[in-house]
Amino acid sequence: MKISQTSLLAGAALLSAPAAGQDLQPESVLERDAVEVVSRPVLQDVPTVPVPLYPQVMHWPADRAQALLDAVNAIGAEGLDPADYRPGALQAAVQLGEGPELDALASQVFSWLVEDLRDGRTPMSARTQWFVVDPDPDLLPTGKLMEQALRSGDVAGTLASLDPTHPDYDALRTALAETRKSDAARRALIRANMDRWRWLARDLGGQYLITNVPEYQLRLVVNNNIVRTYKTIVGKPGRTATPQLAETVEGVIFNPTWTVPQSIVKGEGLGTKVLNNPAWAKRQGYKAVKGANGYIGVVQQPGPTNSLGQMKLDMPNPHAIFLHDTPAKALFDNDDRALSHGCIRTERALELAMTIAILGQGATKEEAVEISRSGEYTRVPVVKTMPVYITYFTMGGDLDGNMAAYPDIYGRDAPVLASLKAPRVADRARVTSEKVVEIVDDLQT
Repeated sequence: MKISQTSLLAGAALLSAPAAGQDLQPESVLERDAVEVVSRPVLQDVPTVPVPLYPQVMHWPADRAQALLDAVNAIGAEGLDPADYRPGALQAAVQLGEGPELDALASQVFSWLVEDLRDGRTPMSARTQWFVVDPDPDLLPTGKLMEQALRSGDVAGTLASLDPTHPDYDALRTALAETRKSDAARRALIRANMDRWRWLARDLGGQYLITNVPEYQLRLVVNNNIVRTYKTIVGKPGRTATPQLAETVEGVIFNPTWTVPQSIVKGEGLGTKVLNNPAWAKRQGYKAVKGANGYIGVVQQPGPTNSLGQMKLDMPNPHAIFLHDTPAKALFDNDDRALSHGCIRTERALELAMTIAILGQGATKEEAVEISRSGEYTRVPVVKTMPVYITYFTMGGDLDGNMAAYPDIYGRDAPVLASLKAPRVADRARVTSEKVVEIVDDLQT
């Protein structure tokens, strides 16, 4: 078959995809620009406005392209919409046979599928207070995946290899398959939470901490087995809502001090109260220093009244978010535990601290017990650091392994649900443009 250089360039123009539901133009690029295409019908389902060539266009044999079309038609099982991936245009290109048009379109469709399955379909603008940078695009680049699919012929298997490895993703996929089509609200919620798993790293690691804010639960996971669970208290809705993070525990601080933020010292009047009520301040463990310019600094010493309790996990981050103990343990009996200034208070915190210190090879059990009982501020660095994920799922497996829905305490579902209804966004940002809100915690509730 003889194809001109002009038609090769015209075929690349197939990469300008119309938004979902947008009418296709009757006039094709090939009709307008091709100089010579021998024995080849015109492909009607193409846009009229050329755009720059997609970075990675590879040759797609007919059988691989058909496998890609089959994968598109089956992608609803993953909570994605087949219409986002131009099934009509791809089917028409497959019927026309191999050539630059099929190569360009199939490369684009495959790339879109990879991006949505690997990174999540939700654009960054709809991920409220999401400060996680997903490593998967660097670990699983689109070009290498396309080469693998074309070399092996297992297009569906290559795409399936992008699925999150956490058991909750499989559970949500099963729930989607079992939910009747007429229950649109439940199906939409399942799809939104499936997509949230894609925002995170595909593999969370061999051992890690993960807390689901709306569930008020923290899990210690080792080799995908839940070893311990702990109730949590999280940030109040509003400015002190707990953000979504992926950080690293670098150490355990036993008997911590608490340097009270100025938003509390000055903004809530604690500094003046400490200076004017020395007896109360001593009982609460507060020490205040007043500078010549009127500045008041307050530090709460280790002890039974310390707002951080007997421990905090050292997980440096710009939000000043960490997991810690609390002396107000009765609050763990509340059903609604969105009560803090943003940090995460954890029940049985001393048990958690010792477990992390031991697993991280920072201390033996005996050493951890002795340090905790000393009453002195002690930071125990860990040799083996541990990831900690602060997530926000409004549907997922509960502690009994059953699928459950959780209250959308921060109103973060709406933008995700809206984005799944809207046309997919190309060239999505990997990093949020939201400003970091420094969160502080105290005993105000």
